Amino acid sequence: MNLQANDFELFGVPQRFAQDRAVLDARWKDLQREAHPDRFASQGSAAQRVAMQWSVRINEAYQRLKDPLRRAAYLCELQGAPIDAERNTAMPPEFLMEQMEWREELDEASSPQAVDVVAGRLDAARRRILADIERLLDKERDPPGAAQQVRVLMFIERFAHDVEQRIDQLGQ
Repeated sequence: MNLQANDFELFGVPQRFAQDRAVLDARWKDLQREAHPDRFASQGSAAQRVAMQWSVRINEAYQRLKDPLRRAAYLCELQGAPIDAERNTAMPPEFLMEQMEWREELDEASSPQAVDVVAGRLDAARRRILADIERLLDKERDPPGAAQQVRVLMFIERFAHDVEQRIDQLGQ
């Protein structure tokens, strides 16, 4: 194993957004088995420390690869289009309008059913954005375009948290 390998190389999977979760899960188990510190017990504490570093590295890569948002952001960075969400907050105008509508609907929602409607719209938008990210990264090879969509997805994920909080408030 090479500590300098990117996550895709480490896991032996293609460097693309579309990934088979079952393959990632199986590969993670295989890599963890290979790097488990107990396998190196007879080789001394230095070998066990290296194995522990590998185990941590494998877990970090797995967490990034299995999460679509983190995987997309990582791919954008690997391809020279960092997300830079703290400084780059530009969003497509149509998305800005859509998010304002969601916010108004959520603020006006007075029942769990009304919040469920907002959650449904949010889920549909999430699926649409994920499909856009896959298209932009895997087919069109447009990392800057994908980075913009990743920032949109980041907003969606934060707003989903607000929706969950609203459901909790109404349920009490």
